[in-house]
Amino acid sequence: MTNFIPIFPLSIVVYPNENLNLHIFEPQYIQLINDCIKGKKVFGIPVVVQDEIMEMGTTIRIVEVTKTYDNGEMDIKTIGEKVFRTLEPIHQMPDKMYSGAIVTYPENHEYGKRLLMNKVIDRLKYLHGILKVEKKFPKEDKDLWSYDVAHQSGLTLQQEYDLLCLMNELQRQEYLKRHLAQVIPVVAEMEALKEKIKLNGHFKNITGFNIN
Repeated sequence: MTNFIPIFPLSIVVYPNENLNLHIFEPQYIQLINDCIKGKKVFGIPVVVQDEIMEMGTTIRIVEVTKTYDNGEMDIKTIGEKVFRTLEPIHQMPDKMYSGAIVTYPENHEYGKRLLMNKVIDRLKYLHGILKVEKKFPKEDKDLWSYDVAHQSGLTLQQEYDLLCLMNELQRQEYLKRHLAQVIPVVAEMEALKEKIKLNGHFKNITGFNIN
């Protein structure tokens, strides 16, 4: 299936079912949002990586306009829906300041292995423990899948985009598992180094070595 959607390129990755709050202030995107509200339509956020608009993105549904400002700016609540692939960008449209695209929706296999996902969650919590950060997940552990934890996994923007491009939940789980296996030893070593540096200059209680 293909169709036309207005697009709002951003340097972020939005995953399906992810809640996203946006402050809309640029004139072309104020027009885009107003058109989507009037037409009850979705818009697309294609990912921008290193100033390049990538072919993959996510359709976004507007849930609520929480505030409208005198100058036309607005605060909106949205939610991610489907992953799309751009077939043809449309840079200029009659009487519109924003761009659009003809897109298609790749089949997305959403069910992976529960046991594998549990291992990913355990490793992720271990990483958060090393970093001494507290992160609340949007659901109970038993209901979490790759999209739910990707932003808490320390991925770069490119890696988050790479995950978005995987159309199989099992592949996404394996991707996160490999990433955590690589990053945890590095982070653990850095945290140990930080503790050693903190001790430098402090009074140390060290038992001397006796020479007989």
